[in-house]
Amino acid sequence: MKRSLLFLTITVALLLGACQPSGQATAALGTPTPTPFLPSGPLTQPPTPGVQLTVDLPLGDGFGVFPGPSQPSDIDIPPQMGKLPQPEGQINILILGSDRRPNDGGYRTDVIELLTINTRDKTVSLTSFPRDLYVYHPGWYVTRINAGMQRGGFEMIANTFAYNFGVKPDYYVLVHFDGFMRLIDTLGGVDVQVARSLRDEREGPGDFGVPSGRVHMDGETALWYVRSRGTSNDYDRTRRQQEVITAIFYRLLSLNAVTRAPELYTQYQQMVTTNIGLADILPLLPLATTIGNSEAINRFSIGPDDVTSFRNSMGSSVLIPNQERIRRILLEALSSPESSAAGGP
Repeated sequence: MKRSLLFLTITVALLLGACQPSGQATAALGTPTPTPFLPSGPLTQPPTPGVQLTVDLPLGDGFGVFPGPSQPSDIDIPPQMGKLPQPEGQINILILGSDRRPNDGGYRTDVIELLTINTRDKTVSLTSFPRDLYVYHPGWYVTRINAGMQRGGFEMIANTFAYNFGVKPDYYVLVHFDGFMRLIDTLGGVDVQVARSLRDEREGPGDFGVPSGRVHMDGETALWYVRSRGTSNDYDRTRRQQEVITAIFYRLLSLNAVTRAPELYTQYQQMVTTNIGLADILPLLPLATTIGNSEAINRFSIGPDDVTSFRNSMGSSVLIPNQERIRRILLEALSSPESSAAGGP
């Protein structure tokens, strides 16, 4: 059965209503020696807040000049990764799921995924970024990656990706709790293949559970399923998110979405915030006939081996990126000609 690239874009974008990034499948990296960027001195004694660290930021290596910090950070600002080479015509879309609720002005993007469409090789990659990555936000300071969108919009988070990961997204899609649930309900629910039974807290009295096997879920249940972590962990949530992504994907397939692209896009616009127009999507539809199976969709993630845990001056647990390991993941995800030299599979 042929899978449309439009389906994939809508599927991932509309799924991510503040669930944790996916990524049980991580790029094969071999066994490089971890060389994470860490602050100097013992991790148990972070710098005193308010002490400004002086930084001379380099040119953006193809991105322009990055602005310096506007306030102090707990750790030294890491060096920029440098622009990673990509095939000509490649498109990168940042998929963001936020925790904003009705009547709540603040939010963080607790789902951060990079959807990479390789129009040359006709492949798609999804790369997941943990919400607690401690990275430099150009013009601000080093803090969690999930704080950038609220602080400075797409421009800030795009520059944050450019500085820290060597790739600057072209587009973004942002979806909230209510948009996620509305999508599932609009589809008439989805059938999720649950790999492992789950029982956890849910709004209302007592716990709620689902068995392993095929489970039909409405929007509220699906949101609970991809967000629950009281009895599990973030890594289990990534697996559950992938299960729901697949369920939405096949449900969209059953709706013959290729021929209904304008209609579905109109509905899609009402549920998300995005800078992607229908005119941007339509040229991608011919790829639907060539992306014919799941092997053409590559999944990557930044996992526990690619970061170092750190407790900042506020007492919060964050993740400091291992730049070399993450660079090697991204070279693979971006189909970079340098990926073989970097030791990828």
